[in-house]
Amino acid sequence: MYGNNSLLIMGEAKRRKNLGIPPREKTNDIKLPQLDKKAIQQKVRSTLYKYPIIPFLFYGAAILILIGGLFYVFKSFKIVSL
Repeated sequence: MYGNNSLLIMGEAKRRKNLGIPPREKTNDIKLPQLDKKAIQQKVRSTLYKYPIIPFLFYGAAILILIGGLFYVFKSFKIVSL
């Protein structure tokens, strides 16, 4: 059972060689997509111009999270009795 383990775990190159198939051709034409910074910037700006309340909501949520975090720290370390 353990002696035949090398036959079960075989790499693709070895398997192709045993079957008489030529090696697989390597493809070098894989390229990552290029990010168009101008287009992304244009979309963000157009969204912010369309919905000018977004920055206020974002900063308001950040301030609420900070206040909640401070409240949690004060309460958990019992710095101030609330």
